[in-house]
Amino acid sequence: MSPGFTIRGEIRVLGTIAINRSIRELALLKRLHGPGRWRKLKGEAIVELSDGAVVAAELHWYEAHGIGRRGMKIKKLLI
Repeated sequence: MSPGFTIRGEIRVLGTIAINRSIRELALLKRLHGPGRWRKLKGEAIVELSDGAVVAAELHWYEAHGIGRRGMKIKKLLI
């Protein structure tokens, strides 16, 4: 399933929101993608929306070493 946007450029202003047991969806992540040191991260990037608009947005996603980024979503649009 496509998230409805494409990242243009690099993700910057990275920050960690939660690690392992602090993540509410940890059991689901492990069941779907496997065990790992899961982290919930946030960052800012320029994205192209499905309607063609190019905007700055704050993104949230989950990531584990050896598995990669999963569940990326736009949390809010930046002005």
